[in-house]
Amino acid sequence: MIPLPTLRRLGLLCALTVTGTVLPAGPAHAAPPAPALRFGPCPQSVPTPPAPERVECGRLSVPLDRSRPHGIRIDIAVSRVRASGPASERRGVLLVNPGGPGGPGLGYAVTKRAKLPERVRRSYDVIGFDPRGTGASAPADCGRMGGLFDGPGRDPVPVGRTAERRYLDDLRRIANDCARGVGDALPFLSTTETARDMDAIRAALDEPRIAFLGVSYGTYLGAAYAARFPQRVGRLVLDSVVGPWEWYDFDLRQSRALLRQRAVFFSWVARHQERFGLGARAASVRAAYQRVRHGLGRSPVNGFGAAEFDRTVYRALGRTERWTGLADGLRAYLRDGSVGPLRPAEPFDGAAARTYEAANRTVKCADGRAPDPARIVADLRRLRRSDLRPVLTGMEASVCAYWHHRPAHRTPLGSPAAPPALLIASAHDPVTPLAGARALRHRLPGSRLVTLHHDYSHGVFASRGNDCVDEAAAAYLVDGTVPGTDVDCRGPGLPTP
Repeated sequence: MIPLPTLRRLGLLCALTVTGTVLPAGPAHAAPPAPALRFGPCPQSVPTPPAPERVECGRLSVPLDRSRPHGIRIDIAVSRVRASGPASERRGVLLVNPGGPGGPGLGYAVTKRAKLPERVRRSYDVIGFDPRGTGASAPADCGRMGGLFDGPGRDPVPVGRTAERRYLDDLRRIANDCARGVGDALPFLSTTETARDMDAIRAALDEPRIAFLGVSYGTYLGAAYAARFPQRVGRLVLDSVVGPWEWYDFDLRQSRALLRQRAVFFSWVARHQERFGLGARAASVRAAYQRVRHGLGRSPVNGFGAAEFDRTVYRALGRTERWTGLADGLRAYLRDGSVGPLRPAEPFDGAAARTYEAANRTVKCADGRAPDPARIVADLRRLRRSDLRPVLTGMEASVCAYWHHRPAHRTPLGSPAAPPALLIASAHDPVTPLAGARALRHRLPGSRLVTLHHDYSHGVFASRGNDCVDEAAAAYLVDGTVPGTDVDCRGPGLPTP
């Protein structure tokens, strides 16, 4: 039974030229009818699209536990911006997800839609939603999360056996706090259940199939939907692909990719010595970086220490347009001890961040098998042998070693019965490395991979402004054109500061 405080928190007391295959626009099998989803005004947090378009919002009631359909129910927050073209151009609905796990998507229907190619906007009603456990859809609450939000936080890279024991103790405390806060809902805030919610949205909209655009974790969610409902998938665009591995294994791959990306960053800064003044060699920039991190670890500035610094670095490494700001922040600290340029615009301990971090761990730990604590320590030592101060910010699934609910199997991804998908990847994305897209495509036979070469950022379609990528994706979504072969596009290379 879910404790009363948890029920209140969950909101449960209220009730290029390409040739190839062309996908059919119509359904393979019609689904049974479902009650309509009623839309009305949106919360103020949802941005307003430019006139004459408008966004509308609604709530869909679904079971928390689908094995008990008459038990506790939760509300899923849904948004919609209708297609701007005439009915003759309409292709149906395009559900969108921004990533995470833990990222809300209610406003994403507006912000992502604004960047989509015009003919996609004309063809699809864009549907956003807050996945269960996020935003306004039964938000997860893990309380203090073992002190994760304390500032300054403990140095996230343990050095020595005593620090390693503290590191594991912190993971145990996070797991305990989530068990207390989320309670009996722990097993049901999962990717599989969110995929079922997506199908409930499809049915409520009276659509036989859905098209889906998922970015980052959204690719994992889309692959999970294809695994469970292959006949209800229309056109599936998976951008910046999470590989089909256990979450802990994915996190470990990401941490290694971040080290490679950080080395590229050091070399880039060195090439622009006149602009940044941090040294003309990569080794000199690395040394400057280490001085900043060591200094903040020893003497945090206004609650900003090594843990906060690593979070800033993690965020910056994933998007090259943030590299100039990171380099300027390093220089500012070394010049006068200022950390202003290194602080994120959004506070880490705000309500949205707390929900995100809670949902992130809850979903990852509900999705598959957990690592063993001994393996976690062994992997930390291996990472430190490759670099004394690796970036461990993305290693969220380590907490699953102490989780209070242990799923027996990992989330199924992909299906040979689903139609071919379009996978999109940046060649040097450190957040979702290219190997993930190559691995997942084998779970979706007939799918094609669009690779943006000479690019080092996370998020590609309708994000990087690359005509080659955007045209391939638009042709797939609107016309159903699956490229005859994989598509190679040329990216912008490294930025000019």
